[in-house]
Amino acid sequence: MRARRLRARLKGWGGVGAMALACALAVVFALLLPMVRSHSEGGDAVTGGQGVARSRQARAAEECADPEKQTLPPSGADGPTIEAIKKRQGAKRKLIVGVDQNSYHWGYRDPNSGGDAALEGFDIDLVHRIAQDILGDPDAVQFKAIPTDQRIPAIKDGRVDMVVRTMTINCDRLADVAFSAPYFRTGQQVLAPKSPEITGYDGSLAGKRICTAAGSTALSTLRQDQLDGRLAADADLSTTVPSQLDCLVRLQLGEVDAVVTDGALAASQAAQDPTVELKGEAFTTEYYGVAMKKDAGDLVRRVNQILVEWRADKAGGWQHSYEKWLSPTMGGNPAKSVPPEPRYLGGS
Repeated sequence: MRARRLRARLKGWGGVGAMALACALAVVFALLLPMVRSHSEGGDAVTGGQGVARSRQARAAEECADPEKQTLPPSGADGPTIEAIKKRQGAKRKLIVGVDQNSYHWGYRDPNSGGDAALEGFDIDLVHRIAQDILGDPDAVQFKAIPTDQRIPAIKDGRVDMVVRTMTINCDRLADVAFSAPYFRTGQQVLAPKSPEITGYDGSLAGKRICTAAGSTALSTLRQDQLDGRLAADADLSTTVPSQLDCLVRLQLGEVDAVVTDGALAASQAAQDPTVELKGEAFTTEYYGVAMKKDAGDLVRRVNQILVEWRADKAGGWQHSYEKWLSPTMGGNPAKSVPPEPRYLGGS
């Protein structure tokens, strides 16, 4: 009898406990539900934050139209940024510029040039032009070689005054740095061995290992295209490198099947290795710009003024640099590479 009464009591208390537990769980679930929704909508950092990247890109696309036009009108006037550069004393009175030293005919060291193998290339010509205008000496430059993924940090941290390094103007980057007007037109393209297995930016990339530079437009474009179904879901994007030339090395070693980068850079890499070639046409349209700090408005205006004059100078300007450095790899007709007439929508 006692045992039955004890079991009945326990059964009653068990029911009450179960009800209490259910209520508690309901409260906890209600509190956690918004967090779960937010987490699933925003993406999981462990899996790469794809949801976060997508939402940021969507917001950027809504808030930023025609990123190549979001710059300031040209001006030859000095301002606080330029004055600070001019006040540097002695050997430090130089323009500090982030560049590449491994991009053939853009920014590279030619061991056949003699001496200390000075930096040469299309981007380097532009840097000398800027230094001549601001400091009166084309060689008043301190070059700092920086990898692709360090271009924006180097500007924000004040390690350089500007970056001239085949840097694409886009909406995401405009949130962190200011850009000049465009100085070159290009687009993403596939570089692969000459065998017919890969034909371009198409279904032939399914299951292939693709190399890109960390922090590059190529990488962000491919990731978004996979999410949107424009690139095969099984294309392997896991191989990223600090500098774009490293992708060519990975391709030569057989560690990847293809490289995606700007067509202008891909053409230079193909010139360095006759066993590879560009496959298909460019599948984006992009523009290179000079990147500077967001609060360096006077420097942005000055660079834009220099670009106007550089493009107009038929003897020693943009056309001359193209013919000297890029025509051997990109062809003698620069029409596809000429940037559009600048628009200055970034302010009055």
